[in-house]
Order: sequence, then C-alpha cells, then structure tokens
Amino acid sequence: MDGKEYARRRRQFMRMIGKDAIAILPAAPVRHRNGDIEYAYRQDSHFYYLSGFPEPDAVLALVPGRPQGEYLLFVREHDALRESWDGARAGTDGAVERYGADDAFPIADIDEILPGLMESRSQVYYSMGTHPEFDSHVLSWVNGLRAQARQVVGAPHEFVALRHALDDMRLYKSRVELLKLRRAAQISVGAHRRAMRFARPGAMEYEVMAEVLHEFRSHNADISYYPIVGGGANTCVMHYRDNDQPLREGDLLLLDAGCEHEYYASDITRTFPVGGRFSAAQRAVYEVVLEAQLAAIDKVRCGNHWNHPHEAAVRVITQGLIKLGLLKGKAAALIKDQAHLQFFGHRTGHWLGLDVHDVGDYKVGGEWRVLEPGMVLTVEPGIYIRPSPRVPKEFWNIGIRIEDEVLVTASGAEVLTAALEKTPEAIEALVQTA
Repeated sequence: MDGKEYARRRRQFMRMIGKDAIAILPAAPVRHRNGDIEYAYRQDSHFYYLSGFPEPDAVLALVPGRPQGEYLLFVREHDALRESWDGARAGTDGAVERYGADDAFPIADIDEILPGLMESRSQVYYSMGTHPEFDSHVLSWVNGLRAQARQVVGAPHEFVALRHALDDMRLYKSRVELLKLRRAAQISVGAHRRAMRFARPGAMEYEVMAEVLHEFRSHNADISYYPIVGGGANTCVMHYRDNDQPLREGDLLLLDAGCEHEYYASDITRTFPVGGRFSAAQRAVYEVVLEAQLAAIDKVRCGNHWNHPHEAAVRVITQGLIKLGLLKGKAAALIKDQAHLQFFGHRTGHWLGLDVHDVGDYKVGGEWRVLEPGMVLTVEPGIYIRPSPRVPKEFWNIGIRIEDEVLVTASGAEVLTAALEKTPEAIEALVQTA
C-alpha cells in the first residue's frame, strides 16, 4: 500500500485528537504456540493502519504539532546475528526511509525518550488493556511525570481511549482499502469454488479445509479466521471447529471460510449438498435462507440503520418457518416473541475490514448506527434445525447459512462476493462438476 495512504490516515487522526495530545500504540507482541515455537506474527491492526510497519517490538507515537516531527517510531536495531536467524529488520533507518517516520529511535531507548515527548501534553490516547504487558510502561511514564510536576515538568492528566477515535476512521473504507477487500473476496470465492468441486461422499471435512487453505496460500493469503467445515449434524453447530468427520451422501456441508490478504479480511459462507442434489426438505429451507439474505441485502443502503437488514431477515425467516410448519401462529406475534431464535440464534452480520469482525460501534448514542458509503459488512442469515420431537424428521440436522460481503455505496449495496454461486440450481451445477 502506498505510504501516502498511511500518511493521510495519520494526518486525519492527529487532527481529531488535537495538539494537546499524544497517541501511543505498541506493536502486537510475539506469541508462543508452545515451548519456544512462535505463532506466525501478525501486526496489531490499529498499529498497522497508521504505519504499515510489520515488525514486533515497536512503538508508534504521534505528537501533533511537534516541530521536529509528529510521527515517531521506536524499533529494533539492526542485529546481524538475530537477522541471520529471524530475517532482516527495518532498523531506525528503514523506519524513516521505508515507513515514512519523521524520526526513529531504538526501542531500547524508549524509557529515556518517550516521557519527554509526553511533557506538556494533557491527554494520552492509548488503548489500555489491549496489550496488558505494555500498560505498565505507559502508567510508569505518566506517574513519573506527575511525581515531578512540582518541578515545573508538565504531565498528562487524562487517558483517552484511542479506539473511540480510530475505530470510526477504520469504519469508512478508502478506495485503496476497497481494492484490498475486493482482492481478498476474489481469492475466497476461488477457494469456495474449489472446495465445492472437491467435496464428495467419503471425503473428510479436513480434506475440504485443505482445499480451501491450498487456494489461499497459492495467492499469498492466509486464513482470516479458523474455517468452519461442517457436514451433516455439524452444520447446526454455528462455530464448529473440529473439521474431522466424514461426509456422507445426502448430507449438507456448511463451509464458512475467508482469507486475509495484505491484512484485509474476507468472510464467506455457502451451504451445499455433498452428493450434488438438495433433498426436497433441504432445498425448501435453503430457499427461505436465500430469500432472507436477499431481503437483508436490499436493506443495506444509505439512510437505513444497522438493524434494518437483520429485521428484514427475521421477517422472512419467521414467515418461511411458518410455511415449513416449523413455527405455529401469526408472523407478527412470533416476531414480537422472537420465536425465530430457536432456529436462527445469531445476528445477520458484522463489520468487515482489517479484522474479520472489524471495529466500529453498532449503536451511537443508544440508537442503531445509520449506514453510510464506505462501510463494509457481512450479511449472513441462517436456519439450524436440530433433532426434536416437535420437528418432522426430514428436517433434522439441516443447517444452512449464506454469507456475503456487502459495501454500502451512495446508490445502494454492492455485493463484493457476488461472483460466488448461491442459487440452488447454480450450487448443484457447481458441485456436480466434481
């Protein structure tokens, strides 16, 4: 991503916090999987959003109005031995030349330098609790300055939650970000198609997952969350993760998988028949979920609020469950009583961006947030029917979710994942090409 994009973000953020503040953001720490084996490193999303800097053991400081430079990075110094083991480091020179810092300092010198930057600033913008291991450093610096306040040393008197300002910025996607999201969506569409063509009776859920991962890694992408690959009764487990059961003729397979490409996430769900054909009951439920999703997408438009798509999905699903004989009564009364929750127990979507469950409040001042251009969300209604004496047997273990990524535009909704098949006919045709 062009350094100008990060610079624009920093300027906007510093205008928001004002010249009486300092913002401090630590990089994500390295995490260990077991023993001395590390998880693959992934930078903190807020830190990356403002800097593009991908390394650990770093701290970003924004000091609006500072004459010597407003954007500072504290980073690891070059170390020939460590770099021979772990790879090249940017160092202080690279932090300036490649990542646009006005100035950069060794991370080992932060205790000597950063408190001085905090003097005369009344507010510290910081996300307390996000990286608890760093909280003590910030508190120590502030408390040290306050202890010296009688010696005419300034000291911040207020902590401000950094995320309140930055989350709202991240909610509105720029043109560059939308290019990234579209690319992640494109890769994920290819992975779902590959999985649908591969899935067959006798295959294992983890084999389907392997096809998805192969497609992701073939395009230099990784998972944005652990994939859900659930066949048969596992389609009714909304966050199923075992992915270790065989697929059987007559089963449905629910595949919820999305990649992360260049830090931007994708999130898609499709449900399809393992043997290539929906049963009559499966197709009937599928058509209700598809109708609910289309109704919800239709409500993704400027001026509507966040809950409008969910309300539309609930109406269609409730009416559909009545037609299927799974709910009894009048639709209005059932909606008021939330009778759908026994079959549709989750919300219809979430924000999408650098994180798969991206930042941004869903309510503002106690009211649902109004949708505006540049917001990206998922739309994912579902129906999950577990065995019950009150449910006809042909519906048992039918779990269906359909999820797409949707951009709010000035003229309506743009489905970023529209290329992936989802009508029953198109799904069957794709699965049968295996």
